[in-house]
Amino acid sequence: MPKFAYIAVDSAGKESRGTIEAPNQAQAVAKVRGMGLFPTAIGAAGGSEGGGAAKPAPAPAAKKAGKKSMGQTKIEIKLPKFLRPKVKQKDLMTLTRQLATLVDAGLPLLRGLHVLQRQTPHVTLKEALAGMCESVESGSTFSESLLNYPKIFDNLYVNMVRAGEAGGVLEVVLNRLAEFAEKAEKIKNKVKGAMVYPIVVLVAAVGITGFLLVAVIPKFKDIFNDLLEGKPLPAITQFVMDASNMVMNNGLMVVAAIAVIVVLFKLFAKTKVGRYLLDTAKINAPMFGSLVRRTAVARMTRTLGTLLASGVPVLQAINIVRDTTGNEVLVRAMQSVHDAVKEGESMTAPLAASKVFPPMVVSMVEVGEETGALPDMLMRVANTYDDEVDNAVAGLTSVIEPLMIIVLAVIVGTIVIAMFMPMIQIISSLGSQA
Repeated sequence: MPKFAYIAVDSAGKESRGTIEAPNQAQAVAKVRGMGLFPTAIGAAGGSEGGGAAKPAPAPAAKKAGKKSMGQTKIEIKLPKFLRPKVKQKDLMTLTRQLATLVDAGLPLLRGLHVLQRQTPHVTLKEALAGMCESVESGSTFSESLLNYPKIFDNLYVNMVRAGEAGGVLEVVLNRLAEFAEKAEKIKNKVKGAMVYPIVVLVAAVGITGFLLVAVIPKFKDIFNDLLEGKPLPAITQFVMDASNMVMNNGLMVVAAIAVIVVLFKLFAKTKVGRYLLDTAKINAPMFGSLVRRTAVARMTRTLGTLLASGVPVLQAINIVRDTTGNEVLVRAMQSVHDAVKEGESMTAPLAASKVFPPMVVSMVEVGEETGALPDMLMRVANTYDDEVDNAVAGLTSVIEPLMIIVLAVIVGTIVIAMFMPMIQIISSLGSQA
C-alpha cells in the first residue's frame, strides 16, 4: 500500500510530521484528520531517487491558486493596487467576527485564515489573507503578519491582537474587536443618516438657484428693459439681476474661485494649526458641536476601555487612542494624559484641565482608577454617550428639517419677490396712464 508523508498541526497549533499508509491521497488526508490533526501538506513518500522521501504537496484545503495541478495551470490576474477595492470598516468587522467564531470553536488560527481566504469575495482581503497565511506558516505570529497590511489593520487592531496572543486569549480579543467595530459602525451610520437630509436639501437649493439665475432671470431682464424704459429697478431686483449676470458672464471664474477656496481650505486643514483650529470650531459649533463632542468622547472611551480590558499596557493604550482619535483637540488632551501617567500621576487632572471632557467622564475615570475597574468604567461611559449620540441625532434631525425648508423657501422666495416687484411697478404705471 502506498505511503504518504504529511505535515499537520494539532488543535493547539503545534506542527507534526510523519508518514501514513493509504490507498490514495484523499484517504491519507482522511486518516490524518482522523488522528485529530489538520493536514497542511501531504504527498507520496519514498518516491525520489536515493530513497529519500518526496516533499509533501499542499493538502487539498491548503492548495494555493496559481500552482500546477493535474497537468493544468491556473493563471490568476491581479489588478493594480490603485484599482483594487478598499477594505471598508464593515468588511473588516465581518472578517473579525468570522475569525473570532472559528477560533472560539477550537479551529487553529492558520486553518481559520485558510477558511476565510477561500470564502471571502473581497479581492483585497483575499490577497491579504493569503499573505497572512504564508507569514504564519513561515513562523510569524498573527500580529506580526498583520503589520504587513497597515492600510487594512490599524495600530489599534494590531496591538489588541498582540495582547491577546501574549495572554492566550486571542478569541476573546477578536470578539472585543468585532464588538468595537460594530459599535463604531453603528454610531457612524447614525451620524451619516442625520446628514443625508440637509445635504440633499442644500444640493436642491443650489440647483434650483442656479437654474433660476441662468435660465429664468435673463428673460425677465429683457422684459423689464422693454417695459420700464430705463427706469431704475428695486434694490432687491437689481441685486438678483447682478447675481445672474455674474453667473452668466463669469461662471468659469466663479467655479475656479470656489475650487481654489476648497483646495486652500484642505491644505490649511492638513497643517497642525489648521487641524486644531478646525477641530476646536467643530466641538464648539452651535448646533453640531454637542454631537461631535459626544461622538468623539464615546469613541475615545470605548477604544481606551477595549485596549485596557484586552491587556494592552496603559501608556501604550493611551498612545494608540491618541493616534486614532482623529481630532487634534483630543490628541493634545491625550498627550497630556500620557505625560501625567508616565510621571506616575492620575489621568483625572489632565482630563479635567483639557476642558474637552464633561465632568461626568472625569469623575467616572477617577472612580475607575481608585477602584481598579477603569476599563469597566470607560465602557460604561462609552455606552452612556452612545445613547446620548442617538438622542442628539434624533433631536438634530427634527430641528434641521424645518430649518432647511425655511432656508430653501427664503432663497426661492427672495428671487420670486425680486421678479414680481418690477411687475407691480409696471402694472401701477399702466393703471395711472389709463
